Amino acid sequence: MDERITLLEKYNLWNSKVFDFGFKRSEYTDKLSDYVGNRLIKVLVGQRRTGKSYILRQVAQQLIDNGVNPQNTLFINREFADFDFLKTYKELDELIKSYKKALQPKGKVYIFIDEVQLIEEWEKVVNSYSQDYTEEYELFITGSNSKMLSGELATLLSGRYVSVEVFPFSYSEFCGITNREEGRESYIAYMNSGGLPELFMLPKEELKRNYISAIKDTVLLRDIIQRNNIREPKLLEDLFAYLVNNASNLISITNIIKYFKGQGRKISYDGVSNYIGYIEDTFLIHRCERYDIKGKDILSGNSKFYINDLAYKNYLYSGFGYGFGHLVENLVYLELRRAGYEVHVGTLRNKEVDFVAKKNDRIIYLQSTYILIDEETIEREYSALETIGDNYEKVVVSLDDMTLPLKGGIKHIRAWEMGSIL
Repeated sequence: MDERITLLEKYNLWNSKVFDFGFKRSEYTDKLSDYVGNRLIKVLVGQRRTGKSYILRQVAQQLIDNGVNPQNTLFINREFADFDFLKTYKELDELIKSYKKALQPKGKVYIFIDEVQLIEEWEKVVNSYSQDYTEEYELFITGSNSKMLSGELATLLSGRYVSVEVFPFSYSEFCGITNREEGRESYIAYMNSGGLPELFMLPKEELKRNYISAIKDTVLLRDIIQRNNIREPKLLEDLFAYLVNNASNLISITNIIKYFKGQGRKISYDGVSNYIGYIEDTFLIHRCERYDIKGKDILSGNSKFYINDLAYKNYLYSGFGYGFGHLVENLVYLELRRAGYEVHVGTLRNKEVDFVAKKNDRIIYLQSTYILIDEETIEREYSALETIGDNYEKVVVSLDDMTLPLKGGIKHIRAWEMGSIL
């Protein structure tokens, strides 16, 4: 047998091997299942180590459970060292043809390619197989760079793919994998830890810290420094630390330049802008732009940045303290994004609304805070929402034990219950 087929056999579901399918992430497998049965390319994008590979395996197993012959599924994980030989689209095509020749699957073939962006011009093969009308193929791919589906590629695959962004574990998934009851105590535990799936396999804090550090180093080195020929890797890492430590704050590139120049660093506007863009591309952070609620325009200048997972703050930069309110705000942002909302920071009459969340025809204005501890805090959090004249939903999210009654049409909800309104 071809040694490459032997290699594929090691990672595929063709025989009765026992594989680790991880914690079932129904939110994503259900979304993908809705698109199964057509030629659309199913694309999972998201930061490294958020569980994209596990989700692909879960989808493949689900297909098999529903009657698909295991030999009609082909799983290729380009991130594994065993597949280092797979450098170009031609080698990918040859591997798929070798699989077909060896196993001779009858009927539709389901192809799963993990970290596809590591294969040069991969889109040529993906596009070719997805549109092959002489044989039936259905493709599922993952990638760890937001630019994977931009530019010429978007044109090539126009209308032929559906993209789903994968985030670290949500709060409800955190409770599921840790067997905790939903409530204030478990939410604070989640807030003080993180949601990267493999964190929950590590028993000690030091191991978790080393694991998070290794992810950060891998993303910065392999996905940014090597790919973009970064000349100042130390500046890149320091910028990431700055963004983590200023998450939930309005900042601008001018602010950042002033900060680093104050440390005696030589730094340019274009350099900072490019480096931040590279970090965003890897999903480590998310930019949240300001939105003029009255004028309905995106505002340039200051933006907020949110961390893709609070583990970076909790395990790597915990010495730079900021309030629990900022941590809650970060988690609320991520929860909105998971639910498919487009999210901005709202501005109206010199007041800031933490989030303007839009999904189809639905708009929600949200304020987030740690605790509504007194009348002054309640007034501050509610007043920005009271300024908005339209009739869209208005919500205040906090970690209070009790839920406050409806106030002027503004609903109060506890953070661990956000799923009920989304």
